Amino acid sequence: MANVLILDDDELFCEMLRSAMEMEGHASSAAHSLAEGARLLERDTFDAVFLDVRLPDGNGLDMLPRLRRMASPPEIIIVTAAGDPDGAELAITDGAWDYVEKPASLEQMRFSLDRALRHRDRQARMQRRPLDTGGIVGASPRLAACLERLAEAAKGDAAVLVTGETGTGKELFARALHRNSRRASGPFITLDCAALSRSLLHSELFGYQRGAFTGAMESRAGLIRQAHGGTLFLDEVGELPLAQQKAFLRVLQERRFRPIGSKEEVESDFRLVAATNRNLPDMAERGAFRKDLLFRLQAVELRLPPLRERKEDIRELATTHAARICRRDGIAAKGFDPEVFEALAAHDWPGNVRELVNVVEGALLLAREEAVVQPEHLPVPMRARRARHRLTPDGHGREHDAPTPQARTDPATGLCPALAATGAHAHPACPPRVACGTEIMPGDPPAAWKEYRTAALGNVEKGYLHHLLLASGGNISRAARMAGLSRQRLYALLRKHGVARHWIGGEIANEE
Repeated sequence: MANVLILDDDELFCEMLRSAMEMEGHASSAAHSLAEGARLLERDTFDAVFLDVRLPDGNGLDMLPRLRRMASPPEIIIVTAAGDPDGAELAITDGAWDYVEKPASLEQMRFSLDRALRHRDRQARMQRRPLDTGGIVGASPRLAACLERLAEAAKGDAAVLVTGETGTGKELFARALHRNSRRASGPFITLDCAALSRSLLHSELFGYQRGAFTGAMESRAGLIRQAHGGTLFLDEVGELPLAQQKAFLRVLQERRFRPIGSKEEVESDFRLVAATNRNLPDMAERGAFRKDLLFRLQAVELRLPPLRERKEDIRELATTHAARICRRDGIAAKGFDPEVFEALAAHDWPGNVRELVNVVEGALLLAREEAVVQPEHLPVPMRARRARHRLTPDGHGREHDAPTPQARTDPATGLCPALAATGAHAHPACPPRVACGTEIMPGDPPAAWKEYRTAALGNVEKGYLHHLLLASGGNISRAARMAGLSRQRLYALLRKHGVARHWIGGEIANEE
C-alpha cells in the first residue's frame, strides 16, 4: 500500500482520484494549493504525488526541486489541463516520473501510478546495494537523477552513451558504471578518439601481427581484445573517422574482428561505453557520423548536467577537491571565506567541474601560507564579475555593499549565528559586542559611525530578505506584496545583498 498526495485545485477531481486510489488499497490526502501541500509534506511521508501545474498560489513545477531534495523523495506525476510540451520536458528533466494531460481517465492515472511505484520499489532495492560513485561529488536533484540512471544501466550490459559539455565528468561516470557492473573485476580500457591519427587509431583498436607493416617488430593485442571481459571506453567518440566507424560497427554486431596482418579472427566480450560533447544526431543528419552506429551507441543515454544547472553542488565540490589537493601537495587544510562561495556561485562555469577544480587549485596556491582562502585569491575576471554584481542601480546612481572587515557572520543569513537563530535585530546575549549582526571584538578600535551604521544596516537588510523569501515560499510577487515594495525595488535589494535567485538549494525564487 502506498501513501499518495493529490495536489490540485479542482476539488471534484481530487475526490474522484482519492476514491480511485483508496479502491486500489492506497492511502491518500488532497491539497488545493502549494502552501497546503507544503504543510502536508512536512507532516507526512508520501510515496507518490499527483501535482497540478496551475495552482492558486503558484506554478506546481516550482515545487519539483523541493520534492526531489526530500529525504525520501516521492515519485511525481504531473497532471494538468494546460498541455505544454516545454513544461513536460522540463518536468521530466527535473525528476518527474510522468506528465499526464487532462482530461485523462482514472485508468490512465492508476496505470501511471502503478508504474511509478514499481520504479520506486526497484530504486529502494538498489539503495540497499550502495552505489560506488568514486570521485563523483554532489547531491543536487539533477546529479541524483543521473546517478539513478547510472545505477539502472549498471545492472545490464547494453552500450551506454555519456553526453555532456566539456568538463562535466564523463569519464568519472563511465568508470563508476564499470565499477558497479558485473564486469567490475574485468579491465577498464580507455581510448581517446581525438588523440590519435587515423592509421594509429585503427592499429590501436584492432591490434596487429608481427611484420604487418614497417615497424611492427612484434604482435600486439588491440584495445578491443584487451577489453575482453570488461569495459571499452571510447572518449570523444564523435571524433572517430567514418572508416573506423564502419569497421567498429561490425565488431559491435559480431563481437569478432581481424587484427591487422592476421588471417584469423579473434573474439572479444566487452561492454561499450562511449562519451562525447558533440551533437551526434546532428552529425548523423549531416553525414559526419553513421546513423547505424549511433543507434547502437544510444541503447542507454546518460546526459550529464552542466555545473551552471547544479550550482548547489559548488560548495561541496570546492571543499572536497581542496582537501584532496592539500593532501596531495602536503599543505595544511584550509577553510573558505563565505564570500568565496558567493563569487563561485556567480560564475557561469563554461568549463564546468574541470574549470572549478582548476580555480580551486590556483586559489590554494596563492593562499598557501594562509589558513583561509579569500576572494582575492580567485582569478581576476571572477573577482571583477563579483564586483559588478555587487553594484546595484537604486534610482539614485550605484552603490556598493559596505565592507565589513570586522564582521563575523553566518554565511546563510549574513547575521551573527545567534541573531540568525532568533530572527531578532539584536541578541541579548551578545551586547555590547554584537548589534544588528555586526560583531566588534573586544580591544578593537571602534569603527567610524558611518561605516558601522552602514554595515549594521546592510546585515539587517540581508537577514530580512532571507526571512522574507522563506515566508513567501520564494515567490517574488508575494514577497514584494508582503514587504510593501515594488518587484523592481525588491530585485534591486536582492542583487545588492547577493541573495541569489537560487537562494535555497536550487529552488528558484519565482514570479507569478
